[in-house]
Amino acid sequence: MNIYTLIFCFSLSFIISFASTPFVKKLAFKINAIDVPNSDRHIHKKPTPLIGGLAIFFGFIIGILLFFRPLDVQVRGILIAASIMVLAGIIDDTIVLKAKVKLLIQIVCALIVYFHGIRIMYISMPDFVIEGGILPLKWFSLPITVIWIVGVTNAVNLIDGLDGLAAGVSSIATFALFFIAILVGENDVAILTAALAGACLGFLPYNLNPARIFMGDTGALFLGFILSIVCIQGLFKGYALISFVVPFLILGLPLFDTFFAILRRLINKKPIMEADRSHLHHKLMDMGFSQKQTVAFLYVISILLAILAVVVVRNGAQQAIWFVIAILAAIAVSMFISMQNSSTNKKDDLAKTIKSENKSVNVIVNKIEVIDDENNGDKL
Repeated sequence: MNIYTLIFCFSLSFIISFASTPFVKKLAFKINAIDVPNSDRHIHKKPTPLIGGLAIFFGFIIGILLFFRPLDVQVRGILIAASIMVLAGIIDDTIVLKAKVKLLIQIVCALIVYFHGIRIMYISMPDFVIEGGILPLKWFSLPITVIWIVGVTNAVNLIDGLDGLAAGVSSIATFALFFIAILVGENDVAILTAALAGACLGFLPYNLNPARIFMGDTGALFLGFILSIVCIQGLFKGYALISFVVPFLILGLPLFDTFFAILRRLINKKPIMEADRSHLHHKLMDMGFSQKQTVAFLYVISILLAILAVVVVRNGAQQAIWFVIAILAAIAVSMFISMQNSSTNKKDDLAKTIKSENKSVNVIVNKIEVIDDENNGDKL
């Protein structure tokens, strides 16, 4: 495929998303799609418009309609299901849907794309794992495809807890998928990821801290849904070891967070769909990271995982082992440095607070002394 076509697709999706976000923001106020902070789970302090994901959707759809030719059965299935998912997100951002209703909608959307030909038919593995390197799924294809799509959709939704986090992590994952699509010659996936990456980055400037608009479930559900489909189209089809390993690397951060969220709720005997304040980004902030530091740190992890995925595709798993060691070392060092900076900042803030309080106490004491002097003067 012509690289200039991909660049043009990316650029157009970026422009559409960036230009439409202010209009989506106005629409959010009109339909009262506003996130009002009312619990300790909310990091933001003031009401913020939702449905920002609608701008991402616009950028993606226009990019696909203009550059994806022909619009085959699979692409039509994607567009239909994605439109339903976005509509459900808008409704949820406005009047709040029950968790079971959202889950049902996600399953329906997964079934739509499945019966339009987007399905996990088999998984490629190394020969030492299974003879021939191919594991046919047969009748398990349907449930595994649905579980994958619904799982990734909710995983991206769950990390949408800080300004710019979900949009940034999704952008990183999309770029990784784009480069892999180029490497293995998946032109259709390259177009999908070029449009999605452009749309995500077009929205991101409005979503970075302090966010002027949130993507809401409108964006988080849509992004998770499309990412899950792109993985099926480009990675689960084959290419030896990578078809099983790479999707879990690229989406490692949201999948890791979701797995432990489910495990945590099961152990605590709480509903799986119940929200809490124990996600990875919450834990990092409780450790002393600021919101910007937390997002930057999670970006770094996502970038390292994305690079690792590309290395696995390019050079194989054995060549990637040393890179894994380097990643772990980099994460350990960055966490240490960030914690040191956070501790220093906290000490500085505490010192400033104490100094300010001492000034306030001195002012009060001086006022009391003045009042006493005045009273003594009156007595005389």
